[in-house]
Amino acid sequence: MKNLSKALTILLVLVLSSCSSRQSLQEYFVANSENPNFLSLDLPASLLNLEKVELSGSEREALNSLKKMNVLAFKKNDTNSDEFETEKAKVKAILAHEKFTELMKLKSGYGNGVIKYIGTDEVIDEVIVYGDNDDKGFMLIRVLGKDMKPANLAKFMQAVQKSDYKGEGLSDIVDFFKG
Repeated sequence: MKNLSKALTILLVLVLSSCSSRQSLQEYFVANSENPNFLSLDLPASLLNLEKVELSGSEREALNSLKKMNVLAFKKNDTNSDEFETEKAKVKAILAHEKFTELMKLKSGYGNGVIKYIGTDEVIDEVIVYGDNDDKGFMLIRVLGKDMKPANLAKFMQAVQKSDYKGEGLSDIVDFFKG
């Protein structure tokens, strides 16, 4: 009986310690993908149409490390101001977790934002771009890849600049915030 009680106690501790009350970013994306206030998109790296662009070896490596982007955008309107504030606070609480390393803060006439990542100085697992505007809403982008390197982020941006990519495929996001 003592062994059974001890085993149940250990099991209970393991179950409770493995359950986190903190929502992950991925869980947040999934939980809000069907919410009518949100636009949810999964964009493949191939959308950037860089296959035909002449790239250096390091730029090609940077491109090949990128797999997809998940976009979640909340459009603020006259009837959802309270929900906007609640959802914005939820995202900021998730991004405040210590597993996210801040890369840079963004401030512009369009709003404020931050770029963070999960990983190490050598290998990045995920890049997160968050921006909000108190009049329009907010956007959250997860850039997912395999063996992404911090130095490759700049090379990736150089590769995009070499392309003739004009934002094709992103019209849903633009229309979402216009309409």
